[in-house]
Amino acid sequence: MIILKSKKELEIMREAGKITAGALRVVEEHIEPGVTTAYLNRLAEEYIMKHDAAPAFKGYNGFPYSICASVNAQVVHGFPNDIPLQEGDIVSIDIGAFYKGYCGDAARTFPVGDISEEAAALIRATEEAFYEGLKYARLGYRLSDISHAIQSYVEARGFSVVKSFVGHGIGQQMHEDPQVPNYGPPGMGPRLRPGMTLAVEPMVNQGTDQVEIMEDGWTVLTKDRLLSAHYENTIAITEEDPEILTVEG
Repeated sequence: MIILKSKKELEIMREAGKITAGALRVVEEHIEPGVTTAYLNRLAEEYIMKHDAAPAFKGYNGFPYSICASVNAQVVHGFPNDIPLQEGDIVSIDIGAFYKGYCGDAARTFPVGDISEEAAALIRATEEAFYEGLKYARLGYRLSDISHAIQSYVEARGFSVVKSFVGHGIGQQMHEDPQVPNYGPPGMGPRLRPGMTLAVEPMVNQGTDQVEIMEDGWTVLTKDRLLSAHYENTIAITEEDPEILTVEG
């Protein structure tokens, strides 16, 4: 069942989104060669708790950290660790925060120092694919119109979208109905209605869309070990333009 949010609920979700976006900003400010993702995890957790919120990921189905930190060929759900990031790496940081019972969820892929043109193109295409999907996140469209726009944009640039993991509804639960795939034909699924809140999150691979899960039971890797990037925001469907909730402004 898709839960439509009231104006009051959306106000709280904006605050949850601001906290999530702020945690991402703090993490981004510290990403450089030699920094560990375990340190970034501590920074994010401290920021979230300082703002009277709780890390959404920590303890979720047993996940032991406050952020997901996925490096290079890791797609999503990477465990923070004490391995220093290296010049030329890319790192996807996914953060969620609960504030007054409502969740914000967002992700970005960041360069570590100077990166290759190919890696930069992948990061750029992933972010742009989100905004391409956002064009269809409005009244008069169906859910899969977002999905189709993302897939079409990504594949036209020679990359592939991950099909094994998808976006989702969000609110009092981090994962609510509906699922939001990054692929598929247009004109399918529920019609978009005001009050719907969605986490739209293209996961884009440099090579094959095939993935596998590491022995930790969480970390997702590209099967060909080529690079992967991730870009996510929590959005709200309104009577007019869609609203991105995971912003600090």
